[in-house]
Amino acid sequence: MGIFGKKLFGNNIDVNCEYCHHAQPVNDIFICTRNKTLTNGKCIDFSYNPLMRVPKTMPNLPKFNPKDFEL
Repeated sequence: MGIFGKKLFGNNIDVNCEYCHHAQPVNDIFICTRNKTLTNGKCIDFSYNPLMRVPKTMPNLPKFNPKDFEL
């Protein structure tokens, strides 16, 4: 398949209205501009837009003290 057959973030992107090209945020809820709904977890008009995706924050690491590393 080569590199030209692969999409920007891989070919296995979950369908989510939060990062669809056809969705618009209204009061923190994303509404499809084409009036489509998910059927069986899929939308026919889903078009991935990487600019709408918000990266997840890193979890806080636990605090360690020197006694944790003693043998």
